[in-house]
Amino acid sequence: MKKIILLILFLLCLLASNVRAQEFNISVTVNTKQVSGTDQRVYDALQEAVMNFMNNRVWTNIRFEEYERIEGTMVIVVKDKIDNHITAELNIGLRRPIYKSNYNSPILNYVDTDFDFTYMESQPLDFNENSYMSNITSLLAFYAYYSLGLYFDTFGLYGGDQMYKAAEQVVTQAQSSTEAGWKAFDSYKNRYWLLESFTNPAYRPLRQFLYEYHRLGLDVMGSGKVDDGRAAMSKSLDYLKSVYSTKSNLYYFQILNDTKRDEWKNVYSQGPQQERTKAINTLRELDPTHAEEYEELLNAKPKF
Repeated sequence: MKKIILLILFLLCLLASNVRAQEFNISVTVNTKQVSGTDQRVYDALQEAVMNFMNNRVWTNIRFEEYERIEGTMVIVVKDKIDNHITAELNIGLRRPIYKSNYNSPILNYVDTDFDFTYMESQPLDFNENSYMSNITSLLAFYAYYSLGLYFDTFGLYGGDQMYKAAEQVVTQAQSSTEAGWKAFDSYKNRYWLLESFTNPAYRPLRQFLYEYHRLGLDVMGSGKVDDGRAAMSKSLDYLKSVYSTKSNLYYFQILNDTKRDEWKNVYSQGPQQERTKAINTLRELDPTHAEEYEELLNAKPKF
């Protein structure tokens, strides 16, 4: 009997050691300040349902330890509600830890203004990657896969391939939806075009940028080799410039600028003047609406 119990305990431990942990640790907030006179319970239920859907589902076959779970935020700002149809926008932010440091680098800071869906209190959020079931689950699954693609790209060159394919499958299935944001002709600023930047071979240098900037740049800086890391980051900007020279209105540039602007200004507030000048001039070109901010940075005395 004792041997049987020990065998069962061993098998349970072996099973536990092979369980795939969830990938995300996303905080979710449903903001209803713009809506009045409605039952708050449905929004509380929605908030819990979204959090469970993102954080408790296993999205990949890659094992994540608890401390490796991807940190981020999702804020659903409700604009209107008619019966069970909710008109909203999503503010999503994603962070990536930097090697041997306490710093988390933002890799996505995005507002989806077409985050509309139907939801009833206690409605189960069911998702099937091979069929369109509801707009809310397709929206959430898209951002889960897209976020994983970005995250993996920052750790390995083209590491997000499978995740972008999964996100593309969600977009394909959602073509039957009447909701906005899924189709190429809806707008040039939507989920279709957001993903296009990572599936179109013409924009492949963007993914080279993500890898070299984070893995060879920020991670190296975090390990103490500040000058080497910053030099790699500066070199990675050339990948952005190569795409910008042929497609300056690419939607992703707006998102990348909004995500990285503060970080770029912090990185290039220091360092050798020649390197700073070249990098800042590139950033002025990539982010022309904020060129004056970079100009001020260029004229400021570098910090060492």
